[in-house]
Amino acid sequence: MIVREGLRSLLQAEAGIKVVGEAQTGRQAVQLTKELRPDVLVMDIAMPLLNGLEATRQILKSVPATKVLILSAHSDDVEQVIGLGAAGYLLKQTSLEDLSKAIRGAHKGNKFFSPTIARRFRHHDRKLPDRKEHLSKRVPRPTSRELEALQLIAEGKANKQTAAELGISIKTVEKHRQNLMAKLNIHEISGLTRYAIAAGIIESSVQLTIR
Repeated sequence: MIVREGLRSLLQAEAGIKVVGEAQTGRQAVQLTKELRPDVLVMDIAMPLLNGLEATRQILKSVPATKVLILSAHSDDVEQVIGLGAAGYLLKQTSLEDLSKAIRGAHKGNKFFSPTIARRFRHHDRKLPDRKEHLSKRVPRPTSRELEALQLIAEGKANKQTAAELGISIKTVEKHRQNLMAKLNIHEISGLTRYAIAAGIIESSVQLTIR
């Protein structure tokens, strides 16, 4: 919360940038974006209830005019982020100058990557991933609802808590878990948790209860 408030204060002081809203959870970010329809959205990848990647996927589907910039502590999910159609990927240690530049650039339709990430691609003589190319290689994946259930399961929520958070029955939660295990070829909850961390659905710093 302190980080979010600090970021808001810094951006509000930038000429030409107006902060129209902020969200505490990924689910709230989706809802507020539908209501406020901002030109540019800065999305933390590690959001509670609904992670930043899935929130971005839902936002770009329902409000495609909004440009989404992903903010993360790690640089491991760049290709996945571009596959979603995000306008850029910034590390959390990015300077205010670069963040402002990214917001202004995204508003104009340009993409922006933290210098560290851009240098990494140049060093390996690789072009930044193209969304169409990424999508053509994409394999079948869990549905958005299954991924929401996966995040809560991986965070250690019991079936009853997960059902309450998603507004579904415990039986449906169990069905989502069965579908996830079948699609991912995983046969235990701890395996789902490890997958969620590896896929960037939750961060390893999240307090986990592995059953």
